[in-house]
Amino acid sequence: MELESFIRDVQDFPKKGVSYKDITPLLLDPKAMQLAVGMFIDNLPHTNIDKVVGIESRGFFFATLLADKLNAGFIPVRKPGKLPHRTHSENYELEYGSDTLEIHEDAIKKGEKILLHDDVLATGGTAAATCKLIEKCGGEIVQCNFLVELGFLKGADRISKYDVSSLIKYS
Repeated sequence: MELESFIRDVQDFPKKGVSYKDITPLLLDPKAMQLAVGMFIDNLPHTNIDKVVGIESRGFFFATLLADKLNAGFIPVRKPGKLPHRTHSENYELEYGSDTLEIHEDAIKKGEKILLHDDVLATGGTAAATCKLIEKCGGEIVQCNFLVELGFLKGADRISKYDVSSLIKYS
């Protein structure tokens, strides 16, 4: 089973000229999801993971499954105003503006081993901002993993000081 066959290209979404990589066909297939989770686990360094950080919102899908398999906690990183407790915030640049992500201040204890997960690595801005949040909380990033990497956008370069792993790469 090739995971790439479960990724659907949607032309001109969310704006004209973009070829969007839609992961929902993969989410519809339990065997494909199980395969992806197994591959994520196999690609991890041999160390205990204390918490899995998932980035809003599509990063939550596999991050919660990974947390379960790793017997680790799950931490959501969200847009401003979505988390009910005190937060750390990080601003970052997008191709068309800027945005902000937040994490609960008490989500990570100093020295905890963290796995960061998101569905797609594109320009790397979201992942880089999330790495800063994790480190603000005192976490040690073991790996940043992604279902899909759009290599032509060079997002991995922005987080190159970390172990980066992607199951499907488009160059």
